[in-house]
Amino acid sequence: MSQISYFTWFKRLFRNNMTLEEYISSHSTPENEVLNAITRDTHVHVLNPHMLSGHVQGRVLSMMSWMIRPKRILELGTFTGYSALCLAEGLAEGGKLVTIEHNDELEETIRRNFARSPLGDRIELRIGDCILEIEKLEGPFDLVFMDADKREYCAYLEAVYPLVPVGGFILADNTLWDGHVVDPAYDKDKQTLGLRAFNDKLKEDDRFEQVILPLRDGLTIIRKVR
Repeated sequence: MSQISYFTWFKRLFRNNMTLEEYISSHSTPENEVLNAITRDTHVHVLNPHMLSGHVQGRVLSMMSWMIRPKRILELGTFTGYSALCLAEGLAEGGKLVTIEHNDELEETIRRNFARSPLGDRIELRIGDCILEIEKLEGPFDLVFMDADKREYCAYLEAVYPLVPVGGFILADNTLWDGHVVDPAYDKDKQTLGLRAFNDKLKEDDRFEQVILPLRDGLTIIRKVR
């Protein structure tokens, strides 16, 4: 493929993907006013706003939570609180979500965002190291969402395993890492290596069944089978 034809192909692919992305977003249930405000404020006031789950992924998290109807949810990494509020939508009556965020500089923002929502009083925020905070918790958690330090995903999996009942679900975000998991150029990147190790571990671990969805940066759905 010549250089000119390659760039023509790439531009066409990019244009089509963007059009498809817009189509998916426009045909998915809109985010509510609170989530829309969090999206706007995060992009204006917080560094790395791309870390926000966003509209389509947020609707997927909400839908999965509604399908599972968890009594208790554990979230590892909430950023500005968007994903926690999406997951909380599907909580069973009287249910609770515990979310752990390592970045204490975001605490005020997170608490303010939770206070905006009628679901906020069903969410408990803990600030600290995920592993240390998990050790303080008692199960069961019917649903766990992992979206914290990618280098620690294997450790997170082992830490939450005793807290998840057989038949419970774990969701792991960013497991394709913008395609870096299959790109040799990132062979020395610690976060990429952490995600590769996690994906490989799941592949060989008969305690779980899993499937990777190519949603945004990759979302792995994991079911504990023993």
